[in-house]
Amino acid sequence: MPLDILMFAALIGFILLGYPVAFTIAGVATLFALLGWWLDVFSIGLMGALGQRFFGIMTNPVLTAIPLFVLMGVVLEKSRIAEDLLETMGRLFGTLRGGLGVSVMLVGALLAASTGIVGATVVAMGLIALPAMLRNGYNPRLAAGSVATAGTLGQIIPPSTLLIILAEVMSSAFQQAQFRQGRFTVETISVGQTFAAALMPGLLLVGIYLIYILARAWLVPGDAPAMKRPDRPVRRAEVAGAILPPVLLIIAVLGAILGGVASPNEAASVGAVGAILLAGYKQRAPRWLMLGGAVAFGALAVAARLMPVRLQRSDAGVFEFTLGALYGGLALFGAVAVIVALATLTRRKLMIPALRQTLIVTAMIFATILMASFFSLVFVGLGGEHRVAAILEALPGGATGALIFAMLFVFVLGFFLDFVEISVILLPLLIPPLILMGHDPIWVAVLIAVNLQTSFLTPPFGFSLFYLRGAAPKEVTTGMIYQGVAPFILLQAVAIMIIWLLPQIATWLPRALF
Repeated sequence: MPLDILMFAALIGFILLGYPVAFTIAGVATLFALLGWWLDVFSIGLMGALGQRFFGIMTNPVLTAIPLFVLMGVVLEKSRIAEDLLETMGRLFGTLRGGLGVSVMLVGALLAASTGIVGATVVAMGLIALPAMLRNGYNPRLAAGSVATAGTLGQIIPPSTLLIILAEVMSSAFQQAQFRQGRFTVETISVGQTFAAALMPGLLLVGIYLIYILARAWLVPGDAPAMKRPDRPVRRAEVAGAILPPVLLIIAVLGAILGGVASPNEAASVGAVGAILLAGYKQRAPRWLMLGGAVAFGALAVAARLMPVRLQRSDAGVFEFTLGALYGGLALFGAVAVIVALATLTRRKLMIPALRQTLIVTAMIFATILMASFFSLVFVGLGGEHRVAAILEALPGGATGALIFAMLFVFVLGFFLDFVEISVILLPLLIPPLILMGHDPIWVAVLIAVNLQTSFLTPPFGFSLFYLRGAAPKEVTTGMIYQGVAPFILLQAVAIMIIWLLPQIATWLPRALF
């Protein structure tokens, strides 16, 4: 068996044995580099490029947005925003047949766009919504499947770490494909384009899930009965108080990126600061100061965009200096609000755990990306890149057949590997040949993003299944969870088919904006 194929098989085998992923990738890459050098089929001089690759990853401006988005999600999760949303939406829609399931899916979508952390969302809803659904007579399989699936929306609805990593991988692959075509004035794919492309498909998925839950409740009333009317009706102020803060944060972050006002890093900073102010508001910091700080930062962003001030210019006059002083005052007021929010969160023992969790998640992601770069260098040196391209080109059906094979391969690997491993190890090998065959890289990116989302739900190693198993009541068995997510996996396949047949769902918004 050729070393490149044996290397990929060994990687999957060692990961399935349960070794830490980053160390496994590095160990397999080192072993096969030495083995290839010994057999004289690998040039050890290629290893000289390793330091440059690592430096490029660590200084990549796109990837630096990941820790900020993770911090934003962790802070919102610690501030109990999920509980408020679930309680309010449950009371709002619960009196409809299937209403609790609708509430779970809508809350999952809102949390996806504001936190983007699958584990936090699944655990929060598993602890709060799942017992409420069971108490109300919901079919345990439908309840478990709804909760697990709603939590995975954080990977397809922007902003999400999956989309940031995918944007970087797709951009690199797109540039490689253009170089192979002999084009040296190359185009790139930005995080903003990927976010814009994933937004409509993400909402499409939510719509498909909602239709399924309501249809099942109508066809099988015993699976999703309506709740009794609450003793106290839901007031508009309660609904607004629970929904508006995360929605405003979503608009600020996504609006800044999609509107071209801020880069992903800057928008991630906006999200992190906004999450800290929102968490401070929830944790009883002076509310006038938290609201004032948010308004000050918002006013500063808009004013600086409309009337930028450059005090270093020689023609700057009284008006410019007055405006500069006003901008400085807004920034100072906002900074004071953030400091007070941080002090409040620290006293409540929320900030240190949030920072610790952010560090752990970020370190895990970057360690995997770095070691995957090492793996791909050795794999390419062994001839694996040319072998993958030759396999795709030899498949029946041409470009369409190659894409179908790639999608099926990614789906099957999703049963065993995490989305990060698939994204940074496999996709750099699969994507350039697909783009050379004529496929739109934005469209392919969205298809793969929806496909990778299923890796959270597919047994035996779906992370959402593990998270829900830890949070679910004892009467919900592992078998029930597996059976519950099966229809939603099929619905994701339906969504992929719709996006395949109607590419405009993925390509219209990025083309309109960019």
